[in-house]
Amino acid sequence: MSTTSASGQSLTLYGGTGTGRRVTTRDLLAAKQRGERWAMLTAYDARIAGVFDEAGIPVLLVGDSAADNHLGYDNTVPVTMDELLVLVKAVVRGTRRSLVVADLPFGSYQVSVAQALENATRFLKEGGAQAVKLEGGHRVLPQVEAMVEAGIPVMAHIGLTPQSVHVLGGYRVQGRGPEAAEQLLRDAKALEEAGAFAVVLELVPAELAQQITESLSIPTIGIGAGPHCDAQVLVWGDMAGLTPGKTPKFVKQYADVRSVLLGAARRFAEEVRDGVYPGEEHSYH
Repeated sequence: MSTTSASGQSLTLYGGTGTGRRVTTRDLLAAKQRGERWAMLTAYDARIAGVFDEAGIPVLLVGDSAADNHLGYDNTVPVTMDELLVLVKAVVRGTRRSLVVADLPFGSYQVSVAQALENATRFLKEGGAQAVKLEGGHRVLPQVEAMVEAGIPVMAHIGLTPQSVHVLGGYRVQGRGPEAAEQLLRDAKALEEAGAFAVVLELVPAELAQQITESLSIPTIGIGAGPHCDAQVLVWGDMAGLTPGKTPKFVKQYADVRSVLLGAARRFAEEVRDGVYPGEEHSYH
């Protein structure tokens, strides 16, 4: 689907890097209004981000998932602002069109509204991101309101919130049962009223995700939340088959990058060992 700009130029949410500008939060709202679904992927470096940007992925999330998917931590809790800021800068430098969202890590916004404003400002001012994301419902409404009022676009995240995994008792589906479902619905509506431009729904029953999606005017982004959300997000290593071992039920692998890299590394090692590489064609005289 496409819309037409004031200049008469056709605009689509997808379309690669040749459109002359980045996707904006207004584009995402317009996509919801016309029923166009879209994809979001995580990215942690310029090269991978550039590939996704060229593919036309409209939104890239520099997630705190970098902690366990890129930096080697056991979970998302330990990653710091300074560590993520380096990655945000890289992703911004590697892209031309994707909207880049920076994930506020654990401990960077919970203390106070002032702390949230300071760190979100760093992501935009120093990192070049166009928006930030934070986890939580009613408890983070003051932070969301203050950031939006300061001109910082905010993506919200409810359901399973990985930064609270120790409180939640593990990676469990959230919103099961009438009371829990009603609380998530209230959280989603309150976040919209606070000014969030989108809300991630993680590990939420599909029926509840559909109800939330239909009740909001802003886009919902599902991850383990069924097919009825306005958008879907995956960790890029899960999507591309780089993640070792078992992945969550909601993950679909679209490639087997780990096997490709493993095979390439083994062939390289064998050719070096056997004196095949470098050959004459790789040598200078």
